[in-house]
Amino acid sequence: MALLYSLLWRFLLVLVRFKRAVVSWLQIRLRSWRGRLWEGTITALLMPVAVSEFPEYQKKTHPNVNVDPVRGNRADSSRARWLSDGRSLEKLPAHIGLMVAEEELSFPDVAKLVVWCMAVGVSWVSVYDNHGIFQKNSSRLQEEILRQQQSLLGVDESRHEVELLNSRDKHQHYVVSCRSTVKVLSPEDGKQTIVQAARKLCHSVENKERSSKDISVSMLDILLRESNIPDPELVVKFGPINSTLGFLPWHIRLTEFISLPSHRNVSYEDLLGALQQYGVCQQRLGQ
Repeated sequence: MALLYSLLWRFLLVLVRFKRAVVSWLQIRLRSWRGRLWEGTITALLMPVAVSEFPEYQKKTHPNVNVDPVRGNRADSSRARWLSDGRSLEKLPAHIGLMVAEEELSFPDVAKLVVWCMAVGVSWVSVYDNHGIFQKNSSRLQEEILRQQQSLLGVDESRHEVELLNSRDKHQHYVVSCRSTVKVLSPEDGKQTIVQAARKLCHSVENKERSSKDISVSMLDILLRESNIPDPELVVKFGPINSTLGFLPWHIRLTEFISLPSHRNVSYEDLLGALQQYGVCQQRLGQ
């Protein structure tokens, strides 16, 4: 009998605790429901005011609604990183050549390489392929450079020219948004420049402006420098072919060549690795 009373007492205690728990739960839910009801009422009353004030607030906080703040912050971060990488190099080439020795050319990938070169601080970039495809389609390359610059850097401020050295139309030029000079080259540019300089030297001797003794390598070099093409300190070659492929033959006497497997799907780290390799190389200059 004592055991029966004990079990009954424990059962009653369980019922009491269960009742208390149910009552507490109902009280909490009731408070929450009342709170939501009150918040809903306040929101409904204030909604017309909020809607009327939103356009003015949007104008003040976002003057240009077409600007993506996330993309802008990402572009600022990338610009800062690339500029820092350029400053951290042992030496940075003033003129870098991008020589593509592959059959299939990717304009977007080459455009990205050009923009990355600009971003690290290279002031002169030459784009070259031995078939002259980039030069024949320079307007397409220009559009890709603009697109990649806006995508990677998020800026479109200063404008410079993408020049065709061997253009028949002297007024033909292409504009890109960048801080660097970009030249699109083909095999004819290097050869033609040498031919024109030699012809000019011969004409000056024929017209008795110079003597035959003035015909020398140094004089030819002076005439070639009038083309305002600085010697490239670095040429990054893309592709399996081990050849200069006619890239500015007069200007590459002291140029460092670094090869990468392909320009397709190239990454910024690939370009940075080539720049770092150039930065630590020792140029003996014929010694």
